[in-house]
Amino acid sequence: MNTDVRLTAWVRGKVQGVGFRWFTRARALEIGGLRGFALNLEDGRVQVVAEGPRDACQELLEWLVKGDTPGKVDGVTEIWTTPRGGYESFAIR
Repeated sequence: MNTDVRLTAWVRGKVQGVGFRWFTRARALEIGGLRGFALNLEDGRVQVVAEGPRDACQELLEWLVKGDTPGKVDGVTEIWTTPRGGYESFAIR
């Protein structure tokens, strides 16, 4: 059973000003079935929220942690919760 989940990930490192949010959105659309957003935070991190099937969220998380991302990821902190809905697609904020 592949139920929908909500992944919230905070990505640390050199992830602002390098196209990170754009590539994250492109990867989410490539995986498919994901809705949510990528947002630059004031402290230099990028917050990624993805809702959709657990395996799709897991694939996005694995890409964030060790994929071919722009910039340099020093670490990712994530939490898994139930989806809240309200997203039509995957956006850059």
